[in-house]
Amino acid sequence: MGKQLITQRRGRGFGRYRSPRHLRFTAAKHPKMRDDVQGTILGFKHEAGRIAPVAKVAYGKDEHWMIAPDGTSVGQTVTFGRHGDIVAGNTMPLGDMPEGTVVFNVELQPGDGGKLARTAGNSATVVSHGAKTAVLLPSGKFKEVDNKCLATVGMVSGGGHKDKPFAKSGKKFHAYRGKAKAYFKVKGVAMNPVNHPHGGGGHPHVGTQSSVGRNTPPGRKVGRLAPQRKPRKV
Repeated sequence: MGKQLITQRRGRGFGRYRSPRHLRFTAAKHPKMRDDVQGTILGFKHEAGRIAPVAKVAYGKDEHWMIAPDGTSVGQTVTFGRHGDIVAGNTMPLGDMPEGTVVFNVELQPGDGGKLARTAGNSATVVSHGAKTAVLLPSGKFKEVDNKCLATVGMVSGGGHKDKPFAKSGKKFHAYRGKAKAYFKVKGVAMNPVNHPHGGGGHPHVGTQSSVGRNTPPGRKVGRLAPQRKPRKV
């Protein structure tokens, strides 16, 4: 009997190579509220595929999930709106923050819920105000966004996760499965013909052209993907 190729299974995108979306329970975006409100942190929880913990916040009768700020605790009061204090966990527009404020979960467009500086241990810095607010991102790049864009004061918690070693490869394998990534990488030319189109032979070599067409079926689409056809010059 034959055997399914690893590349074929990955190409079809099912099973172990599919993102475990059923384990996700929140996008951890900024809620859409107009008035200034106070909330209370009810607790923290881990979400599969996300290193930083998420916090459940009760704004009156409404409960929302947010990315947990570093240094916050259960029962702490946080605010949402323009007139909050510059305290970790408070969310307000960037235009109302003083220069030098450390923030995270910064919106690119007002109302998108937050796109920038969301991973564990990351933060951005408010640099200057004008027609737009300039923000220094974790990558070192400066980004200008609308003054009405929301951001949360502080730094994302979980920044020390890189200091703890995995200790064994199995833990890293399961950590990558939570992100739908394949951790173990083996060269195709080092495999057998049943495992990979590049496998087999007396010595490690592809044996045929390594470029494949864009319409190649799963299992054969390995190596270098054919470049896009350029428009014909008139």
